[in-house]
Amino acid sequence: MDRFDKTSLNAAPALAPDFRGNDGSLVSALKTLLFFTILMVTLPIGLYFASKMYFFEATLGLSHNDSYFYAAIVAVVAVHMVLAMFVYVAWNEGSSQWREGKQD
Repeated sequence: MDRFDKTSLNAAPALAPDFRGNDGSLVSALKTLLFFTILMVTLPIGLYFASKMYFFEATLGLSHNDSYFYAAIVAVVAVHMVLAMFVYVAWNEGSSQWREGKQD
Protein backbone atom coordinates (compact mmCIF):
# COMPACT_ATOMS: atom_id res chain seq x y z
CA MET A 1 0.00 0.00 0.00
CA ASP A 2 1.14 3.45 -0.81
CA ARG A 3 1.30 5.98 1.96
CA PHE A 4 -0.20 9.36 1.21
CA ASP A 5 1.07 12.45 2.90
CA LYS A 6 -1.51 13.68 5.41
CA THR A 7 -0.90 17.31 4.56
CA SER A 8 -1.88 16.73 0.94
CA LEU A 9 -5.07 14.94 1.98
CA ASN A 10 -6.12 17.62 4.45
CA ALA A 11 -5.25 20.55 2.22
CA ALA A 12 -8.16 22.78 1.32
CA PRO A 13 -9.12 22.71 -2.36
CA ALA A 14 -8.23 25.76 -4.39
CA LEU A 15 -11.03 28.29 -4.40
CA ALA A 16 -12.42 29.73 -7.58
CA PRO A 17 -11.40 33.32 -8.23
CA ASP A 18 -13.81 35.95 -6.99
CA PHE A 19 -15.35 37.99 -9.81
CA ARG A 20 -17.96 39.80 -7.73
CA GLY A 21 -16.24 43.12 -8.28
CA ASN A 22 -17.16 42.93 -11.97
CA ASP A 23 -20.90 42.35 -11.43
CA GLY A 24 -21.74 46.02 -11.85
CA SER A 25 -19.94 46.30 -15.16
CA LEU A 26 -21.47 43.03 -16.36
CA VAL A 27 -24.99 44.16 -15.50
CA SER A 28 -24.33 47.50 -17.17
CA ALA A 29 -23.07 45.79 -20.33
CA LEU A 30 -26.08 43.47 -20.43
CA LYS A 31 -28.48 46.39 -19.99
CA THR A 32 -26.78 48.22 -22.84
CA LEU A 33 -26.93 45.12 -25.03
CA LEU A 34 -30.61 44.54 -24.22
CA PHE A 35 -31.48 48.18 -24.95
CA PHE A 36 -29.77 48.16 -28.34
CA THR A 37 -31.22 44.75 -29.20
CA ILE A 38 -34.74 46.03 -28.62
CA LEU A 39 -33.91 49.21 -30.53
CA MET A 40 -32.47 47.15 -33.41
CA VAL A 41 -35.71 45.21 -33.76
CA THR A 42 -38.31 47.92 -33.20
CA LEU A 43 -36.83 51.04 -34.81
CA PRO A 44 -36.22 49.76 -38.37
CA ILE A 45 -39.55 47.91 -38.51
CA GLY A 46 -41.43 50.89 -37.12
CA LEU A 47 -39.71 53.32 -39.45
CA TYR A 48 -40.33 51.03 -42.41
CA PHE A 49 -44.09 50.91 -41.98
CA ALA A 50 -44.46 54.50 -40.79
CA SER A 51 -42.41 55.98 -43.62
CA LYS A 52 -44.12 53.75 -46.20
CA MET A 53 -47.68 54.60 -45.18
CA TYR A 54 -47.45 58.15 -43.90
CA PHE A 55 -44.55 59.70 -45.76
CA PHE A 56 -44.05 57.99 -49.12
CA GLU A 57 -47.64 57.02 -49.94
CA ALA A 58 -49.73 59.67 -48.15
CA THR A 59 -47.48 62.73 -48.35
CA LEU A 60 -45.47 62.14 -51.52
CA GLY A 61 -48.11 60.07 -53.32
CA LEU A 62 -45.77 57.33 -54.51
CA SER A 63 -47.04 53.96 -55.72
CA HIS A 64 -46.96 50.87 -53.51
CA ASN A 65 -43.93 49.41 -55.28
CA ASP A 66 -41.92 52.62 -55.05
CA SER A 67 -42.87 53.16 -51.42
CA TYR A 68 -41.66 49.63 -50.54
CA PHE A 69 -38.28 50.42 -52.05
CA TYR A 70 -37.78 53.77 -50.34
CA ALA A 71 -39.10 52.53 -46.99
CA ALA A 72 -36.58 49.67 -47.12
CA ILE A 73 -33.80 52.21 -47.63
CA VAL A 74 -35.03 54.11 -44.55
CA ALA A 75 -35.01 50.88 -42.52
CA VAL A 76 -31.48 49.98 -43.62
CA VAL A 77 -30.23 53.45 -42.70
CA ALA A 78 -31.90 53.07 -39.29
CA VAL A 79 -30.12 49.72 -38.75
CA HIS A 80 -26.78 51.30 -39.54
CA MET A 81 -27.46 54.21 -37.19
CA VAL A 82 -28.35 51.84 -34.32
CA LEU A 83 -25.19 49.81 -34.96
CA ALA A 84 -23.06 52.94 -34.99
CA MET A 85 -24.62 54.13 -31.73
CA PHE A 86 -24.01 50.72 -30.13
CA VAL A 87 -20.35 50.71 -31.16
CA TYR A 88 -19.92 54.25 -29.84
CA VAL A 89 -21.55 53.45 -26.48
CA ALA A 90 -19.68 50.16 -26.10
CA TRP A 91 -16.36 51.81 -26.97
CA ASN A 92 -16.86 54.61 -24.45
CA GLU A 93 -18.09 52.22 -21.77
CA GLY A 94 -15.03 50.00 -22.22
CA SER A 95 -12.57 52.87 -22.25
CA SER A 96 -14.03 54.38 -19.06
CA GLN A 97 -13.74 51.01 -17.29
CA TRP A 98 -10.18 50.70 -18.55
CA ARG A 99 -9.29 54.15 -17.18
CA GLU A 100 -10.86 53.31 -13.80
CA GLY A 101 -8.94 50.04 -13.61
CA LYS A 102 -5.68 51.77 -14.52
CA GLN A 103 -6.06 54.36 -11.73
CA ASP A 104 -6.53 51.70 -9.01
